[in-house]
Amino acid sequence: MGKQRVCVLFGGVSSEHDISKISAETIIGILEKSGKYEIHKIYIDRSGSWFYYTGSDIKKDLSAPAAGRYDKAVISPSRDDRGILRFAENGVEVIKLDAAIPVLHGKNGEDGTIQGLLEIAGIPYVGSGVLGSSVCMDKCVAKILFKEAGIPQANWVTLKAGDEIDVKEIEEKLGYPCFIKPSNAGSSVGISKARSRGELIDGIKLAFENDYKVLIEEFIEASEVESAVLGNFDPKIAENIGEIAPANDFYDFDAKYLNDSSELTIPAKLNKETEQKLKDYAIRAYKICECRGLSRVDFFVNKSTGEIKLNEINTLPGFTSISMYPKLWEKSGLDTAALLDKLIDCAHKRMAAENSFDFSKKA
Repeated sequence: MGKQRVCVLFGGVSSEHDISKISAETIIGILEKSGKYEIHKIYIDRSGSWFYYTGSDIKKDLSAPAAGRYDKAVISPSRDDRGILRFAENGVEVIKLDAAIPVLHGKNGEDGTIQGLLEIAGIPYVGSGVLGSSVCMDKCVAKILFKEAGIPQANWVTLKAGDEIDVKEIEEKLGYPCFIKPSNAGSSVGISKARSRGELIDGIKLAFENDYKVLIEEFIEASEVESAVLGNFDPKIAENIGEIAPANDFYDFDAKYLNDSSELTIPAKLNKETEQKLKDYAIRAYKICECRGLSRVDFFVNKSTGEIKLNEINTLPGFTSISMYPKLWEKSGLDTAALLDKLIDCAHKRMAAENSFDFSKKA
């Protein structure tokens, strides 16, 4: 059997474009080193143009526009092609694919959009399907599902563009400080912490610059911990839980990616009862949101009472050098190369199960 032909899609029209490139570089390097895969790379620039990337140094090569240096390419929606259409000078080349890894964090990649294209094309892909991706990307919708599943979480208020904003009602329900977030953005982009009415109003304006829908949550004095889930219909959770001590007042974009003073502790300092309850909630949340393949499920643990509150699910967590998801699995005995093998295997099994219309056997 020859090498699997795997396409890594990265970049994207998203505030997380640069993080996607870092994750992609990590993943491509590991896959190429394993020797098991024939790697094809599609770079999507900030304007939404797609290119067949043939370079070897993403940071250096893609610091300048890709147009004119790389052939344009797309994923064909036709199942006759089941792969890439590369537009070269001598014509259109069809490159068949066995699987795809959409390393596209945030909007237009983690929200069900690219997943829909891959579904239409009939190409197995790593991660959740259209439904799981879209509901987890939308923090407000996900919170409704978490509530339905009986999973504890912070109190919240949802605002949509055009809504009349009742600041007094928000203050009475949530108090200060509180957090304001775009409902559909990742990597803590557009998030702020409000300690007063003025900061609340400014935070709402900032969040609306990133999305048409805004989530406002009560503040919880707690440790932020993260878990790693892997699998399809019978998911498993990494043995270890990770804890974050952010460099800044909260775990914003700077603390995640620019400030190396943030501390990650694996395993988190939790008692066994709290750890088991957290793992049960993570699996429950993963299932009710129809997640597949992989997700990082984040929680708050109250420092004084040990009370657990679910924060959010990230269906395409980062694979940078400081990303928690691969670190948790590595600490639990599964290195990143083996993890990627399992994720690609999950992609094949999920598509096979869903296309067979026989769900009596778990994939």
